[in-house]
Parts: sequence; C-alpha cells; structure tokens
Amino acid sequence: MTAISTNSTGNTTGSDPARPAAETVIRTVETFLVAPRWLFVRIETEGGIVGWGEATCEGRSETVRTAVDQLAELVVGRDALRIEDHWQVMTKGSFYRGGPILASAVSGIDQALWDIAGKHFGAPVHQLLGGPVRDRIRVYGWVGGDEPAEVADHIAEQVEAGLTAVKMNASGRMSPVATVAELDGVVERVAAAREVLGHHRDVAVDFHGRFTLANARRVAPLLEPFRPFFLEEPVVPENSHLIGDFVRSTTTPVSTGERLYSRQEFLPVLQAGIAVAQPDLSHAGGITEVRKIAALAEVYDVQLAPHCPLGPLALASCLQVGFATPNYLIQEQSIGIHYNQGAEVLDYVVDPEPLQFVDGHIERLTAPGLGVEVDEQAVRAADKRGHAWRGPVWRHADGSFAEW
Repeated sequence: MTAISTNSTGNTTGSDPARPAAETVIRTVETFLVAPRWLFVRIETEGGIVGWGEATCEGRSETVRTAVDQLAELVVGRDALRIEDHWQVMTKGSFYRGGPILASAVSGIDQALWDIAGKHFGAPVHQLLGGPVRDRIRVYGWVGGDEPAEVADHIAEQVEAGLTAVKMNASGRMSPVATVAELDGVVERVAAAREVLGHHRDVAVDFHGRFTLANARRVAPLLEPFRPFFLEEPVVPENSHLIGDFVRSTTTPVSTGERLYSRQEFLPVLQAGIAVAQPDLSHAGGITEVRKIAALAEVYDVQLAPHCPLGPLALASCLQVGFATPNYLIQEQSIGIHYNQGAEVLDYVVDPEPLQFVDGHIERLTAPGLGVEVDEQAVRAADKRGHAWRGPVWRHADGSFAEW
C-alpha cells in the first residue's frame, strides 16, 4: 500500500478554489496492488467519506501506482466534489500529457471522486449523470479455447451461467500473411461458437491487434456467414489510420478503443466508420472522460461497449456510465476469465448480489456512489501479497516479435 496525505503534498501556484466544506476535503489517497492484476485507489475525506476507484493498467500497474502518488499531490487538501476541475488539472497540469500510464492513474482517482460524490449526495453515480435511461445492462463474458471443441465447451459454460453473448479471440499468434491453415482455424472456431449459441445469442470476435490489415481484410468476409456481433481491434491502435479500409471491406460491425485514451484519439476511428467504441474506464480518463467519449460517439451513430476485463470497481464504474448513457450497447465483464488467477472479481466486495447476472443482464445499481461496497480488509490483505502480472511476449517461428 502507498498513501499520500495532507501532510505530504507540495504547493501549487495560482489562486486556490473557494474553501470547501470540511466533510468533502480530500485527506488521503492510497493505492493497493491486488491479485490477480489490479490496482485499487482509495480516497478518504476529512469527513470520513471513502471513495474507491480502479487504476489498473495490465502489466504496468506498479508504474501507475507511482503516477497516482504524484497526482495525489494535486488533489489532497482540495474539495473532492470539484471532479471536472480535478480532471482538468490532472490531465493538463503537466507540460507532457497523455498516454496509458497517466490516463490510468487519472481514471482511478476520477472513479473514486465520483464514488465520494455519490455517497455525499446519497445517490448512485448514474443519478448524478442525469438519471437512468435503462433499468438493466446486457453483459458478455470472454471465452477461451484453442480448438473448436474447447471453444464450444467454454461457450456452453457461459450460456449455463446465464449469458446471452460472449467474446472470443479470433486466433492465437498470426503470421503477417496468414496461411490457409491459420485462416481455416479462425473460421472453424467461430463456426463452433455459432453452433452452440444458435441464432438468439451473440458472439463477438476479437482480432486483438494480432492481424495485419491484409489478414483482417482477408478473413472478415469468411466470417460474415456466422454473423458476428462485432469484429474487435482489427489493427493495432497506432495504425488507426488504416481502420477505415477495414470497415469498408466488411458488412460486419467493427469495434475498437480499449487502447485509445481520449476523445481526440477516438475521433479518427469514429470518422472512419466504426460501429462500436470500446473505451476502458480504467485507461481512458475514468467516468469523466468516457462520458464525453460516449457523447462524441453518439454524434457518429456509434454504440458504446466499454472494455473491462478488470475488477469490481472498473465494472461498477462502467455500469454507472451505462445506466445514464443512451448509446450503450453491452458491457464486458471478467467474472471467471482466465486472467483471474489468485482472486476473482467478487472476492473484494462485501455483497456480490448487485453484480449478479439476471437473464444475461446486470440490474440497475441503486446504492450510493459506484454501487458496490468494498471489502477493505480483503483489499489490504491482498495488497500485502501484491502481484507482478505481465502480459506474454510472443514470437513468430523466425524469432521476430509477434503481437499478443
């Protein structure tokens, strides 16, 4: 655990905001590195209100922890309710801006501030965002399996758990120009998924940035008979200028965004014609920025389906945005995902009931703030053990780097 308190902040230049009520003055900012691969943020006010957020950046959470400590210097001693002002200062208060580390740190703090605001006003966050536009949000789960039979078995388990939609990787490692066997493998796995799901459930297919544009364009028409829900991240984010070519090559809806961190980064892919935007609330500036990304997406008739293979606080933050956002399609969640080794999503909440599936949906959260109660004792115990999760490094047969 690391902590920043009122006694450890530096001075900032310029006039201070009006003195806030003591109840909402930020007293401490703490971080907790908890298994399987998450980073939680805890903010407490002088009045004893506690807000929680999630600043996870998979494989780089220790670096983000340092960034949270630095950003804490900007908010400790200030009014927690000045959320927009804090967001502006945290994201723009340094000459060098942007990137996943800073954006993830801002995200965790931002979520915690919204949690505090909701608890202060006695309302769920979605009420503070304008009130609910829906009563439940459809959710999907990730399924693994390298062989079609394994895919079928894993999907059957998700259907048994009550889900009506799943997402699967299109492939493992892919050659820059795919072989016939690699292409056939993609088609066979998606075909197996459709056979299990039938015509009343959905399967999204994640290219995971593993495909070159040539491979993505070649395989997309082969998948159209199976009617994927959407095709995700057909090119790596640094090649977003190519995504329009892919969009024009297929009738299947195209999605991207888990590695885009601002409205400015989303604008080109929205203009290129994607159908589904997938910002991550722990990477893209938290609730404050994702609400703005959603509004921008609405201008382009694009739906939101936030990326969230993370913990309960990230999931709750996504849901709070979803309950107040008209163009919200579906929500990813990671209960039971293969990454969750050593802990599960619901291990850190006192009552798992609000996050239970009901007919493939999660019902509207009604408790104040983010709507989930954190088991602080479990979080502090997990932080003592910590984690050092890293993503794998893949290589092609010739020894060169391969996208994971």
